[in-house]
Amino acid sequence: MLELIFEYLKAFAIGGGICVVGQILIDKTRLTPARIMVGFVVLGVILGGTGVYEPFAEFAGAGATVPILGFGNALAQGVKKAMAEHGVLGILMGVITATAGGIAASIFFGLLTSLVAKPGDRTK
Repeated sequence: MLELIFEYLKAFAIGGGICVVGQILIDKTRLTPARIMVGFVVLGVILGGTGVYEPFAEFAGAGATVPILGFGNALAQGVKKAMAEHGVLGILMGVITATAGGIAASIFFGLLTSLVAKPGDRTK
């Protein structure tokens, strides 16, 4: 039980640390949140492609796989696997198959939210 609590705390601290870095970049630079997000995805791809991210993800658990860096890592791993199986064509195939589940879930939950939420103008 204590080991499980330690895993949760470690994931929370590491995931929170990644978010803190993003917040500092928002507060202290002129970068837009969209550019910071793209930077995190690219960093995840680079770290995943070079093999650095996998040991970090094994140590940090969900604290490393859930944030946007983990999405970039998933892209890199999908491309590596598909290129090994299909050659150069695998570049596009890997990106699509590695992220299809997450993108489909985002669309589904966005649809559910739009059905439940009351639309309206928030300028009042």
